[in-house]
Amino acid sequence: SPGSMSLVKTQQNYSAVRTVSVSSPSSSSSSSISRCSQGLAPSDISTCGAPTWIGKGLTCVCFKRKGTYERICFHLTPMQEERLKRLKCRMKVFFDASRRDHQEALRALWSATYPDEELQGLISDQWKKMGWQGKDPSTDFRGAGFISLENLLFFAKTFSISFQHLLEKQGGKRAAWEYPFAVAGVNITFMIMQMLDLDASKPRTFVRGVFLQMLSENQWAFDLLYCVAFMIMDKQWLERNATYMEFNDVLKSTRAQLERELLMEEVLQIEDMPSYSLLC
Repeated sequence: SPGSMSLVKTQQNYSAVRTVSVSSPSSSSSSSISRCSQGLAPSDISTCGAPTWIGKGLTCVCFKRKGTYERICFHLTPMQEERLKRLKCRMKVFFDASRRDHQEALRALWSATYPDEELQGLISDQWKKMGWQGKDPSTDFRGAGFISLENLLFFAKTFSISFQHLLEKQGGKRAAWEYPFAVAGVNITFMIMQMLDLDASKPRTFVRGVFLQMLSENQWAFDLLYCVAFMIMDKQWLERNATYMEFNDVLKSTRAQLERELLMEEVLQIEDMPSYSLLC
């Protein structure tokens, strides 16, 4: 991948910095992401110093991770800031059973999941076989909101084979007490929201900065990351021979795996993540 190595002097120490520049296919501007391991004291203020600005009117977001003292400097173009704003707005939408567009999204999820079976109603015992807790799925969206429904619908339409594979629990030796598919999906959305911490006024995780770069290249980065996370979760579920009582532990290990893959040097977009290959 295109990039360069340079030496940066900080607090009388030199550190190697790997900088990767990527041009956005939908914009003439470019963005860059720099990762470095520096000899900084824990009390040092996390700043970029004097970054090389790429264009005009850009925002610089910086983060120094305690312990390993890695730093990320990320420059947002107006288009990238708009994508982040749009994603954060999606995360704030509560599911509203009285809204027609939310009702239609539920119906669309049913049609994508069970194309040969007619839905009797938005409140129906039919929903239970998809993995909702009761006959009214709207009560299960409280934790993650409408975006969790959007994520499920995106998964069903974009990777239908993988979606059906997980829905029907077709792979491996399954537990007698399996995780409920739909509710697991809502929990995965919430987990990713917590991991990325996009609502924070200042970056508090190195993973967040890496994800923002990916979002700049693909507006569906969050939805793609969700699909990857679901595949990782099911894979770890099988490897552990887990039961529903262990679901939270599996979710934690899924988050850890996501973070490891996102921080790999060669991973510049969601499609570069090793676990992306699980999708079909």
